[in-house]
Amino acid sequence: MTEREAPPDKRVGALSAGLAVLRYLNQTGTRAGVSRVARDLQLNPSTCFHLLRTLVYEGMVSFDPDTKTYALGLGVIELAKGALDQASYARLMRPHLDAVAARHQVTVTLWQRAGADRVVLVDRAESDTAMRVHMQIGQRLPMYVAALGRCMAAHSGLTKAALRQAFKTLRWEDPPSFEQYWASVEAARRLGYAVDSGQYVLGATTVSVAVLDADGRPLMALSAVGFSAQLTDARIAALGEDLRARAAAVGRALAGGSDTRTRAGDAAHRAGGAAPRRPAP
Repeated sequence: MTEREAPPDKRVGALSAGLAVLRYLNQTGTRAGVSRVARDLQLNPSTCFHLLRTLVYEGMVSFDPDTKTYALGLGVIELAKGALDQASYARLMRPHLDAVAARHQVTVTLWQRAGADRVVLVDRAESDTAMRVHMQIGQRLPMYVAALGRCMAAHSGLTKAALRQAFKTLRWEDPPSFEQYWASVEAARRLGYAVDSGQYVLGATTVSVAVLDADGRPLMALSAVGFSAQLTDARIAALGEDLRARAAAVGRALAGGSDTRTRAGDAAHRAGGAAPRRPAP
C-alpha cells in the first residue's frame, strides 16, 4: 500500500457513509428509496435519511417527491467536471431523462457532439405508454437537423450565410425552406427551446434544448419526441419549459456556478407505439 492509500489515523464516519451513499447511487444506476439504500449499505434508516437530505441540499443528490426516491445529482459535476467523460455525462443526466419521459409521456434522448458537424445519441428514456418512439443508442445525425439542430445552430455562432450552406446538406421528410428554418433558429434563441413538427419525420414532433458548456457553446442536446397527434400546443410549451429549466441547471453545474448546490441538485424533481420510419431527434 502506498502512502497515499494509507488509511487516516481517524476516519470521519459520517463522511465515509456519505461517500458510500454517492457510490451506491452511481453504481445502481436507478433511483432508490431510503429503506433500500439503508438496507443495502447496512446503515441505520434514520442516519441514512439525514445523509440523503444533506446530499440533496448540497446538490450531490436529487430527490423525486412523487416516488420518494433519490438519484445522483448534477452537483457532482462541479467537483469532477475536469475528469468527466461521455458516459459520466449520460449517467448524471439520467434522472432528468427519466423524469421528463414519465411526466410528459414521451421518449427523451441525450445527444453529444461528435466532431464539428455531427451528434451521437448517448442515452434515452422511454415512457411506459403502449405506443412510443424508439431510437438506437449510438446513432449519428447531422449537427443542424431537426429540433436539436435548430438549438445547436442558435448557439453555434454561425452567420446566416454559413448556416445556409450547412442547411443545403440536410435531409427532411417534409423540408422547410431555409427562411422558415432560419426563423425557427431565431425562435429557439429567443425561447430557449426549439420545435420540429413533423418536418424531419412525418407524424413525429420533437422539442429540444441545447446544453451549453462554461463558454456558452452547445455541448449536448436534450430532446423529447412524441406523436404529433398527441402533442397539443399547450403540451409542447410545457415540455419546452421543462427541458429549458433542466438544461439551464446542467449548464450552471458545468460552469461551476455558485448556485449549483441549491438549484442544480433539485432540478430533476422541481421542473414539476410504433416508431416512425426514421428516428426523430
